[in-house]
Amino acid sequence: MTLRAVVKGVGHYLPARVVPNSELEALVETSDEWIKSRSGIERRHFAAEGETTSDLGAKAALAALQNAGLQASEVDAVIVATSTADLTFPSAATMIQAKIGAGGFAFDVQAVCAGFVYALTTANALILAGQARRVLVIGAETFSRLMDWSDRTTCVLFGDGAGALVLEGVESAGTSADRGILAADLHSDGQFKDLLYVDGGVSTGTTGHLRMQGKEVFRHAVEKLAATAHAALEKAGLTAGDVDWIVPHQANIRIIEGTAKKMQLPMEQVVVTVQDHGNTSAASIPLALSVGVARGQIKPGDLLVTEAIGGGLAWGSVVLRW
Repeated sequence: MTLRAVVKGVGHYLPARVVPNSELEALVETSDEWIKSRSGIERRHFAAEGETTSDLGAKAALAALQNAGLQASEVDAVIVATSTADLTFPSAATMIQAKIGAGGFAFDVQAVCAGFVYALTTANALILAGQARRVLVIGAETFSRLMDWSDRTTCVLFGDGAGALVLEGVESAGTSADRGILAADLHSDGQFKDLLYVDGGVSTGTTGHLRMQGKEVFRHAVEKLAATAHAALEKAGLTAGDVDWIVPHQANIRIIEGTAKKMQLPMEQVVVTVQDHGNTSAASIPLALSVGVARGQIKPGDLLVTEAIGGGLAWGSVVLRW
């Protein structure tokens, strides 16, 4: 028998405020047509004043726990993928742990838009190593707080939100037909730091704003996302032809389409939510997973590939049987 990290529950939370493209026309020189044609984004959610990343994450966590039929006290660990924690410290994870009444241990993972893939891989490792039986994995962001509202190339792309999964160690036969995480593939390359970053931080004494070289990020994204997805599938002994759904980081419809094309999979097999949420960074994959389940797209037994790339550059993928 083989131990597998199996998804037991999924949930998400979006702030109440919906910001359509038309609302941004009053802030910067842009238009609904310009934004949609370049990104596929039609609207996004912004956190309310006083609503923090840990608030969003806690609500998504409770939704996932309810979906799993579990109490927070039954979780052994909480891992939060975020680049927009409430405070420098303590971690958003410990704050969410307190808000929902979870036990065990909690910590944050910071790999920007690739953060949830990194967090999922870390949770899988903890379960396989026997350090935890159940892990709550959360992606939560308030990227609206990092925007330069005079930069129309970036401020129209991002939104706020949170998604969460409950993973549990389950004994299985260990075949690719069994549920759970089958393989993961992670990478980073710091020489590309200037392509996507925030020009501030604790040691510089400023909060800073998000800066991005969009064309270069696009070029790296399509190539690296397809390559990491193929690598993870190969580790699992599978091919793209075995995949039921790609659940990608929701950054830009062009990147999503380009990656699917490179993998030779139709868009009908891609879960797309970017039009409704914009780029929610580390929250985008768990958000898309939760929405995909709610829509009836993702069903038990489906083979999924999740992949993401973010500042660092950091990128990776996870193959799992739902």
